[in-house]
Amino acid sequence: MQVCEASFDLIDPVIFEIGPFALRWYAVAYMAGLFLGWRYLTALARRPQVWYRGEAPKKATAPFSVEQVDDLLIWATLGVIAGGRLGYVLFYMPDMIWTRPLDIVLGITDGGMAFHGGLIGVALALFFYARRKGLDLWRIADGAAVVTPIGLFFGRMANFINGELWGRPWDGPWAMTFAADRLCLPRHPSQLYEAALEGLALFAIVNIATWKFRSLARPGLNTGLFLLSYGLFRAILETVREPDAHMPDALQGLITMGMLLSIPMIIGGAWLIWRALKDETRTQAA
Repeated sequence: MQVCEASFDLIDPVIFEIGPFALRWYAVAYMAGLFLGWRYLTALARRPQVWYRGEAPKKATAPFSVEQVDDLLIWATLGVIAGGRLGYVLFYMPDMIWTRPLDIVLGITDGGMAFHGGLIGVALALFFYARRKGLDLWRIADGAAVVTPIGLFFGRMANFINGELWGRPWDGPWAMTFAADRLCLPRHPSQLYEAALEGLALFAIVNIATWKFRSLARPGLNTGLFLLSYGLFRAILETVREPDAHMPDALQGLITMGMLLSIPMIIGGAWLIWRALKDETRTQAA
């Protein structure tokens, strides 16, 4: 594979190696996202007042306990890793199933995770956990929506460090070349755009809704805001991100897999927002 000279100071994707063990920034990004998300969700579990529109009753509690957040961390970790990897293989590299089946598991430390697959994996994990513990699924999902953009931000920054998932060719003032790009073309640093929108902007949207407008008092509202906002951001960013090579020739450059997978997110998110705002009977109030 031809190696291009990167137009930025490329950070080594491997932090350090000890024998066969290598600690990569990609793995650290996932660990940081999960750890900070767990700590933030724990804080929400300790503040029952944010789950009410008015003043919370004296004996009010959050929809889940701190101990249950600890359990959720394990379930969510398994869901995001299994779902993210399987989603990447099924959506973007289906040939791997037949040609390199061992790389489905062994190649995970080198990158190759799909957000939409991870979302499905986490959703299933939350569903089964809520059903097992008799909890309200939408309340758990709303809490998860508050913290998930943290992991998205770190994940996109790890994509940038890895020099992967770059943007379309562009000769603008901050265009970059990436070492693994066989064409050695200046491109949009779309990983940074995604970190800004899918991470920072999405975090701001859901958290402003949570703390200023008490959106956690309306089950499903935060989940809807997250899905709708992410879907719109991702669809927009796909216009500057390198199209998926395996799409049919007639569709390349017009629509990408990321756009297709974002459509149900946008529709589902809009429906959840409408449902949450319309259904006053499920609104928590003092």
